[in-house]
Amino acid sequence: MWPLLVLLLLGSASRGSAQLIFNITKFVDYTTCNQTVVIPCIVNNVEAKSLREMFVKWKFRDIYFFSYNGEKNESKPSNSNFSSAYIVPEALLSGIASLKMDKSQAVPGNYTCEVTELTREGETTIELKYRVVSWFSPNENILIVIFPMLAVLLFWGQFGIVTLKYNASVTKEKTILLFVAGLVLTTFVIVGAILFVPGEYSTKRASGLGLIVVPTVILILLQYSVFMIAPAIGMSSFSITILILQVLGFVLSVVGLSLCVSECTPMHGPLLISGLGIIALAELLGLVYMKFVASNQRAIQPPRKAVEEPLNAFKESKGMMNDE
Repeated sequence: MWPLLVLLLLGSASRGSAQLIFNITKFVDYTTCNQTVVIPCIVNNVEAKSLREMFVKWKFRDIYFFSYNGEKNESKPSNSNFSSAYIVPEALLSGIASLKMDKSQAVPGNYTCEVTELTREGETTIELKYRVVSWFSPNENILIVIFPMLAVLLFWGQFGIVTLKYNASVTKEKTILLFVAGLVLTTFVIVGAILFVPGEYSTKRASGLGLIVVPTVILILLQYSVFMIAPAIGMSSFSITILILQVLGFVLSVVGLSLCVSECTPMHGPLLISGLGIIALAELLGLVYMKFVASNQRAIQPPRKAVEEPLNAFKESKGMMNDE
């Protein structure tokens, strides 16, 4: 009886040793931010001491596209669609047969890794998934579009005050120049907002962000022009403060833009948004200041009749004295 039991134990042991045991990974995902896609394949019980004992095959669905022959120390893709695929042979002795390839050639689906170590073999299947990652968060997307549009609307409010309250001191050429510059700025921001639709990082979205941020420098020039055109405002200390605030906002937004477009997942979105917010705040302060100055100027202006009557009386009395 004992010899039979020993034989059974030896048989079960030999059958167990003929099977390679894998670290199970059901799926792995990649995003547009990945340059290289790695599909893991890890064997837990590799006993080989030489690469000559190792053989690896990878297949996508039912088609083999990559193989490694340890006896020849030769690895090659067998399918041109996966020409960038490779493994690290030296890692095989540690049980790592993970496949790497360029993101451009990665195709979502089931990949099967087959490993053979002399008389032992095994396989594991991993699903590759593509995951969409938004470039900015939903709240950041909203603020990036809202602040520049709000700043543009506030400029048009300033333009209305200039043309209505100070039309006597504003030439037609200056009005047309302000209108054209404001129209160009509005067009840039609208086109940028259309290109900058929520989604993952792309050249189109980066271009849209640039069209939103960079043309805000026009707002600084327009703000200065509006202050100089209005005779009651000019370059007062408050006007200079507003312009300095607007320049600060522009610098912050441009620095934030340069940091964000260089990263697939931006970490400096708050810096960009704070700069755009400061620009909108400066436009709001400029509009309130212009409205306040215009209201005060109208309030303290004496009525024309009240001025003319004493003046006429003075002229009449002077004329009577001359006659005498």
